[in-house]
Amino acid sequence: MRRTLPGQRRATIAAGTASAVAAATLVGVTLGLAPTASAGEFLVNGGFESGSLGPWSCSGNSGSVVTSPVHGGSRALAAAATAGDTAQCGQTVTVAPNTTYMLSAYVNGSYVYLGVDGGGPSTWTPGTGGSYQKLSLSFTTGATQTSATVYTHGWYGQGTYYADDISLDGPGAPSPTPTPTPTGTASPTASPTATPTGTPTGTPTGTPTSTPTGTPTGTPTSPPAGSHALVGYLHASFANGAGYTRMADVPNSWDFINLSFGEPTSVTSGDIRFNRCPATECPTVESDDEFKAAIAAKRAQGKKVLISIGGQNGQVQLTSTAARDTFVSSVSAIIDKWGLDGLDIDFEGHSLSLNTGDTDFRNPTSPVIVNLISAVKTLKAKYGPGFVLTMAPETFFVQLGYQYYGSGPWGGQDPRAGAYLPVIHALRDDLTLLHVQDYNSGSIMGLDNQYHSMGGADFHVAMTDMLLKGFPVAGNANNVFPALPASKVAIGMPATTNAGNGYVAPAEVNKALDCLTKLANCGTYVPRSGAQPNLRGLMTWSINWDRFGGQEFSKNFNGYFGR
Repeated sequence: MRRTLPGQRRATIAAGTASAVAAATLVGVTLGLAPTASAGEFLVNGGFESGSLGPWSCSGNSGSVVTSPVHGGSRALAAAATAGDTAQCGQTVTVAPNTTYMLSAYVNGSYVYLGVDGGGPSTWTPGTGGSYQKLSLSFTTGATQTSATVYTHGWYGQGTYYADDISLDGPGAPSPTPTPTPTGTASPTASPTATPTGTPTGTPTGTPTSTPTGTPTGTPTSPPAGSHALVGYLHASFANGAGYTRMADVPNSWDFINLSFGEPTSVTSGDIRFNRCPATECPTVESDDEFKAAIAAKRAQGKKVLISIGGQNGQVQLTSTAARDTFVSSVSAIIDKWGLDGLDIDFEGHSLSLNTGDTDFRNPTSPVIVNLISAVKTLKAKYGPGFVLTMAPETFFVQLGYQYYGSGPWGGQDPRAGAYLPVIHALRDDLTLLHVQDYNSGSIMGLDNQYHSMGGADFHVAMTDMLLKGFPVAGNANNVFPALPASKVAIGMPATTNAGNGYVAPAEVNKALDCLTKLANCGTYVPRSGAQPNLRGLMTWSINWDRFGGQEFSKNFNGYFGR
């Protein structure tokens, strides 16, 4: 999950790694039929043979023109992705309405993306093995659309990628000549993921005690059939463009309030600290006593208040039993100090991965997986049936498991692919809610064996249906990840266009809910799991961004479910 917008102080809740991996040479699904006409090239300097970037524009001055390696000609684009910048480079062109175009590029590097802004399709490769690989997709413009921005980008911390011979083919020729504009809005922005300038270490938020105080009661956390819940993340330890929201000012719409974030003192320490936003950064921040009293008041109203661990910057790797035990004691201290209901696991980036040979999600052997499962079970046992457990993985770590799991039978795949599956499976009886981040994601293959992209209801329907129906892991029919009850599943979406890449307007949110709960108003994807009226609800990054956007997301949720 991301905390900020590009150019601001970064501190996020969405993923800090690629959100999904597509097969090499993935070709996007054509969204319409192109008019019959002679084709024209719409991009300028697509081979970078001019020796300069113009009219391309790259975020953070990350791009340059190099003479090696190249695909064709004598020059190519090089763009350096860092921990805080995906190195997005784009060009805006004039297009015709209701027209289909083909976009292609030759790319070289790890996690290289090619796409079209404004919720258009995208595709990528997890890695090209040091040589150039072709990516291509098609898209159809809207009824009134006259411009489009095409882009390439890498992924956080993955280093330099190269692109060459980028081409946009379509009917006729562009007129007037396209003018370049910045393309930063097409890259992943703020969500449950923006990156802080540094991981704060701070001081312990409490001392572990053997007797919980203000902790979960013995009330079971399984929801009654037909109940619906709205889950939101509260920027409690940082400020960004959305502004700070005091706990007492969190609207009553929110049923689950996830405090963002608890972060480790070091990646492998297991020592989690929750540091409240300082007054220098958040001038309206309340005192500790006021914060604690507001939490108690929310809980008295039946709301669940959790500590969310991780986010993009809070990399947590429980590589040892010592780290596991420290995790348990430090998380317990946070829960006890503030009187919380439980824990939200928002592990991203390199927190979870599968060791070579760990191929069975039902019997994991990788220490970071085994120790996390053990730690959460210990917390559940300590606090009893009232302990609330939620998870906010990215599509890369869950739905991608339909195609790829770990490093694969012959090695070479990203070991993080599908790495949440063994955690979800082992804790499914203890799990209160799973809300996958259906944003900041590339195209993911659904149960129809078609790739689905962000930007509309179909993506949310296809991704959620995989959880409600279950799916063979890495295509192995003898290794099926079982379906989850609908009452334990919510859909993760950005609250506003500023909050994350993949925002959809209320009408599309409602279409997704209609399709999943009623099998009505479905688009091209019809759920294999049937109508699921007990689908628990929605999750969003974030409460702050929703408030910033006039509470569009929460008001629509309340209106849809008649609350």
